[in-house]
Amino acid sequence: MAVLKITKDNFESLKAESRPVLIDFYADWCMPCQMMSPVVSQLAEERDDCIVGKVNVDDEQELAVMFGVESIPMLVVMKDGKVTAKTVGVCTKAQLEEMIEKA
Repeated sequence: MAVLKITKDNFESLKAESRPVLIDFYADWCMPCQMMSPVVSQLAEERDDCIVGKVNVDDEQELAVMFGVESIPMLVVMKDGKVTAKTVGVCTKAQLEEMIEKA
C-alpha cells in the first residue's frame, strides 16, 4: 500500500480506524525527515495491517498544532483515534514496527 498523504480534509476518517495509523510529520527541507522517508515508504509497502501516512507540517499547520509538533521528524501511532506512541527524530524501522505492534 502506498503512503497516504494526510490532510485536515481526510484526517477525520483516520480517527475512526481500528487498525493502527502511523503518521510521519515532516517537511521537504528537513534532512532527518528525508532520511526517514524511505523507511516510512518501506513500511507502507510491507504492511497491510496498518495505515501509513505523512503530514507535511508546512502545508498542514493545523494538524501539526493539534499533535503538538515542536520538532521533526515526529512519528505518531494512533489507534481508534488515540495516540498510542510517539517518537521524535530519526529512528529505525524496527523501532517503528515495535510502536505499531504495541498499538
